[in-house]
Amino acid sequence: MAFKFESLEVWKRSIDFADAMFSLADEIPQKYQFSLGEQLRRAALSIPTNIAEGGGRDSTKEKQYFFRIAKGSVYEVVSLMVMSGKRGFLDRDLYRKHYQEANEIAAILTSLAKPSDLME
Repeated sequence: MAFKFESLEVWKRSIDFADAMFSLADEIPQKYQFSLGEQLRRAALSIPTNIAEGGGRDSTKEKQYFFRIAKGSVYEVVSLMVMSGKRGFLDRDLYRKHYQEANEIAAILTSLAKPSDLME
């Protein structure tokens, strides 16, 4: 028997997105690993983790709360990607690709946070 959250396409996509962010963080120079690299890893990991936690909650209000937290983590990752680009650790094409995926994940999470779209 699978967990309910595992059937969510947004969870699957956010796992892949987090993995891509881990790869990006691995490319950040040692000088910035603790500040930028680790923060990027934690924010990216927070997305699928909060989706999973929300998927395991019984009440609609709790599910909405965790999906909103996940969406906030998407925004945090985007901010960290901007800083990574400014420091020369992320080229424009890869930034655009990751930005588009972040935007789509955030849109799905916005939809899931609405009571009519929650998994029951």
